[in-house]
Amino acid sequence: MSLGLALASLFPGTARADLYAYVDEAGQMHFAQEKLDERYELFVKGETRPGMAMSTELKYLPATSKLEDHIIYKRIQKTPNVKKYEAMVLTEARRQQLDPALVKAVIAVESAYDPAAISPKGAIGLMQLIPETAERYGIKTIADPKSNIGGGTRYLKDLIDMFGGNLSLALAGYNAGEGAVRQYKNAIPPFPETQQYVKLVLQFYEYFGGRAGKYSRGPDGRIRLTLPGRRNLPPGLGEGTMDQLARDPRAQELLKAAPAAEAVR
Repeated sequence: MSLGLALASLFPGTARADLYAYVDEAGQMHFAQEKLDERYELFVKGETRPGMAMSTELKYLPATSKLEDHIIYKRIQKTPNVKKYEAMVLTEARRQQLDPALVKAVIAVESAYDPAAISPKGAIGLMQLIPETAERYGIKTIADPKSNIGGGTRYLKDLIDMFGGNLSLALAGYNAGEGAVRQYKNAIPPFPETQQYVKLVLQFYEYFGGRAGKYSRGPDGRIRLTLPGRRNLPPGLGEGTMDQLARDPRAQELLKAAPAAEAVR
């Protein structure tokens, strides 16, 4: 199979800028927006827009004092895809007992909600799955939004379980690989890109209505989310009782995502 045919099977849609690619001896795909050396072949020709960058590069831009000032935030305000994929995200998040706000946050940072997003390392689609991860979860058409979200949520869920419910470590693993997190003794690797990524996803998690806590799975198989103490709670939530907490819209969204979930303080 030619390079073009092999890559076309992964990208049913068209890219919006010139894209060069090659497959190395190990079968790993490499992408770039310019011909870096003689190995790269022109895969897709498109109109290059001023200031355009691959969506997956945007997550490594310096943090802004306000999330609203970040270029990813500005992009997702303009795209209809947040609403377009809402039902799909809810379905796959519930299937894996994840907070939909968390899945939305990962998609926002990974691809700015662009299903045709690709990275120089070969990560593909809304949740930026690399071919090896897609193969692990049996994903055949990586760029297909439903398959991509399905594989991405399964991987995210496995990472959360792997790191004992520590969301920051799970996100670091999603970005740098679980091996990197383990290499640094279950700590966020000292890579500026990964540290920036974790912070940005957590920012978007709050933006989409989520609250960073600690996921865990009890002996009965129930998903538990340990919420932060009162001094860390968003304004208006207050001390309250569990009944009051359950009436909070953010808690309701979590419980809808995981019917068997149990919120604990």
